Amino acid sequence: MRGFHLAVFVPFVLSAQEDKELVPVSSTYAITNVNIVQSPGRRIDRGTVVVKNGLIVSVGKSVTLPSEAIIIKADSMFVYAGFIDGLTRAGVNKPKDENKDKVKDPGNPPPDKAGITPQTEVRSFLNSSDKALEELRSIGFTVAQVVPHGNLLPGHAALVLTGGSSTDAMLISNKTALYSELTGAGSVYPNTILGVMAKWRELYKQAAQAKSYESVYASNRVGLERPVADKTLEAFYPVVDQRMPVLFRSEKLLEIHRVFSLKTDLGFPLIIADVKEGWPIINKIKSSGAKVFLSLDLPEELKKEKEKKAETRTPAQVEKEALEKRKSEAIANYTSQAAKFQLAGVPFGFSSMSAKPKDIPSNLRRIIAAGLSEDAALAALTTLPAQLLGLSDRLGTIDNGKMANLVVSDKPYFNEKAKVRYVFVDGVLYTIDVKEAKKSDSNVKVEIEGKWSTVAQTPQGNTEGKLILKKEASGYSGTISGGNLPAPADLKEISVEGNVLNYKYTLNFGGQPLNIEVEAKVDGDGFKGTVTAGQFGSFPIEGTRDPKK
Repeated sequence: MRGFHLAVFVPFVLSAQEDKELVPVSSTYAITNVNIVQSPGRRIDRGTVVVKNGLIVSVGKSVTLPSEAIIIKADSMFVYAGFIDGLTRAGVNKPKDENKDKVKDPGNPPPDKAGITPQTEVRSFLNSSDKALEELRSIGFTVAQVVPHGNLLPGHAALVLTGGSSTDAMLISNKTALYSELTGAGSVYPNTILGVMAKWRELYKQAAQAKSYESVYASNRVGLERPVADKTLEAFYPVVDQRMPVLFRSEKLLEIHRVFSLKTDLGFPLIIADVKEGWPIINKIKSSGAKVFLSLDLPEELKKEKEKKAETRTPAQVEKEALEKRKSEAIANYTSQAAKFQLAGVPFGFSSMSAKPKDIPSNLRRIIAAGLSEDAALAALTTLPAQLLGLSDRLGTIDNGKMANLVVSDKPYFNEKAKVRYVFVDGVLYTIDVKEAKKSDSNVKVEIEGKWSTVAQTPQGNTEGKLILKKEASGYSGTISGGNLPAPADLKEISVEGNVLNYKYTLNFGGQPLNIEVEAKVDGDGFKGTVTAGQFGSFPIEGTRDPKK
């Protein structure tokens, strides 16, 4: 469903997280009076961005608004290029284990039992309705490099949008890297790190030999045995040819060392991602030419305890304090890692693989507080991952001709109080739910019966409506009308707790129900609150009681 009428609102195109669609009113949007951060260090204050058919078509102060444009009055908000995630499994379903039979020879298991399925394409497991995509999108990520589930060699990565009506609509680029983890297969070979690395070298060298023989056979087949097809080895061919990188999840320092050992021995192009302990070998990483995505997962900050006088501390307390100090230093190293990479001149992006989306904005603020500049943090979310993933011609900045992947926040993104209000993914607008619970004052009693005039602030401007509330023996009844509604809609679940008013109603839009919820704080003859329209997010609403005649 791609349109809705919020409260009493004229239907216009926003976005959808469902596969069912209505004919859009327009695919053209104009974000007006917005602070445009085109890229780190480039900014236009109170300008306009015009989006049409999935592309950015105008950026600047003196922009002519297309007649068909849906106007989003940003009112001094901030717009950034959509963020890019270097490694995640958001939107990727786990494959079903259809063969649970016990392996007869654990020392020589079938490839899939050993976690060796490099021929697998992650696009086969994409799920456009996965809530994890919505969570990433709600904090500003519009593109992600996703990988299949599994260990050792799960398959190929792909670059996808975090929104889309279908898995095909999500796909930007398939088979962007061969994904690998240095993890064993459990009860079968290889199940130790030494076995995993030995198996990796074996497969790569076998693939190089097989490819070389295929080339010889293709040039002169006389007297030569026909090469036997092997989908496992063939998946390595683009890597052997240096046309495709290997993407390794490499969190810890020892893992990074082992990955570099493989790269040194075999010579493949490398991406290391979800890196958490890369700072001790920054120079080695820099000289290797490997591409880097640092983890957005951070350890929790330690709570500061009151210091005790030296004479009152027991030996156990002294030991505990020493341990806490070491922990604090380790956390400081994790948090300042990005700043150290910036200082060393190593370009990097970020990955959310092991991070909780809800923690990412605060973790970014912690990383900035630890020394990374805000421009560098923004670059690591936009321009640098676009460069590292070969997307600079389409993504990473707000410029004419780029894909309309945008993030709009009510304050500068790295401000602690900032909230993402709108996100564009390939020109489709998603309104982010910023609903905040209203605290009820139980000591205040309010009377809500009567006729109310309402005004909702939607992206297309203010929309007026009429609310009628009647007191009944068992509670309240009421209706909402106005705008282009063909008839008043009945209210349900009307409640007043202290001075907080709640009510709901359902609109029939294109034959499909759209649930509307309103929560507001009443103050005399007025109220202020939010109206939430299902998956389309929340908007401010105000009401004023009409004078009695």
